[in-house]
Amino acid sequence: MISEAVVVDDELVAAFGRLIPQLSSSSPPPTAAQLAELVDGPDTVVFLARVGGEIMGSLTLAFYRIPTGLKSWIEDVVVDDAARGRGVGEALNEAALAVARSRGAKDVSLTSRPSREAANRLYQRIGFEPRETNLYRFTFD
Repeated sequence: MISEAVVVDDELVAAFGRLIPQLSSSSPPPTAAQLAELVDGPDTVVFLARVGGEIMGSLTLAFYRIPTGLKSWIEDVVVDDAARGRGVGEALNEAALAVARSRGAKDVSLTSRPSREAANRLYQRIGFEPRETNLYRFTFD
């Protein structure tokens, strides 16, 4: 059900073309070249969830080294509307946590909008803990 993307082909590009709009209305789906950067990059792992042979979900795990250790971050978790409630999100997260642990990450962080109630319940159920912090963002024009 869960695998790491290793090749960028028409199926992967089409899957992201279908999934990303379900995640964000303000971000366009990645191009084949952008997906290749992610798939081939040493600091990112793109996980895919298949249901009935079709890509129905994705999660990107990013790694970065800082003076206090190796950290990782889960980004852009998306499960197709047609596959929600089937454990796809949990399977994607568990796969990402296993890879982060195997690579020696100190921890794994993620953010989730409060309106994503089911996702927030999932994250807490599998062991993520809310942090007492302020999140700031600087956006370039």
